[in-house]
Amino acid sequence: MGLFNRERIVGKSPEQLALMRVAGLLVGRTLELLAAEVGPGMTTLELDTLAETHIRDHGGIPNFQLVPGYRHTLCTSVNEEIVHGIPSADRVLQAGDLLSIDCGAQVGQWNGDAAFSCIVGGPEAGRPEDLALIEDTRDSLWAGIAALAVGRPLYAVGAAVEDSLTAAGERRGIEYGIVEDYVGHGIGTSMHMGPQVPNYRVSGKGPTVVEGTTICIEPMVTLGPEANHVRDDDWTVATDDGSRAAHWEHSIAVTSAGVHVLTAIDGGQARLAELGVRFAPIG
Repeated sequence: MGLFNRERIVGKSPEQLALMRVAGLLVGRTLELLAAEVGPGMTTLELDTLAETHIRDHGGIPNFQLVPGYRHTLCTSVNEEIVHGIPSADRVLQAGDLLSIDCGAQVGQWNGDAAFSCIVGGPEAGRPEDLALIEDTRDSLWAGIAALAVGRPLYAVGAAVEDSLTAAGERRGIEYGIVEDYVGHGIGTSMHMGPQVPNYRVSGKGPTVVEGTTICIEPMVTLGPEANHVRDDDWTVATDDGSRAAHWEHSIAVTSAGVHVLTAIDGGQARLAELGVRFAPIG
């Protein structure tokens, strides 16, 4: 996976970060819209259409459509699907489904990318173990974000994600699986750029976080073993044993002033304060 090469991070200027915030906020607003609209009886293709319309109406381009061979705005992964699920008119959502929505947008030449998981029909429709999985995966993302600072090793992120999930699993009596086949990444003028950002502890420190670093952290976590396979559609990744999975992601900027979550509506300010992490205004 190329995790152990001598990658270096190239930082962005304040002006570039301001432009990235525009793209990130559009992604955040799109996911906010989808979270409010999703419900039993909807198809994943209907969600995809809502997302594309919102992004294009606000001056963006769905950047997933820029990936060769992919023509949708979202990846919609349901229940045992971990990531890269393809929206379909045939996939009708049911109350209690665990749905992960991954979305990206490009505005000008700059990109944003984020994902969240939810229970279709609201928390009251969810199984307790699914609600725990969603919460603990989200918390592990923020643990990874809190590990970011200029001058720190990038691979501290994966260690923090893993430690958060291990502690949560021990507290709940659940052994979570952390998917290792798919990792976070740099982001900027392309949606996927170096460096790779593992969601788990690896040997070595990795590249050093520099002024203006922009990356995506995206833990993918399973209720059973993390063993997985790609389905015949060549995109959808699912667990081998049929256990459910959750996926959370944010695009993040790091400066000497602190951290800014580019795809969070408030820039991450509220959650960062809870974690004792300095918030860095942008723009």
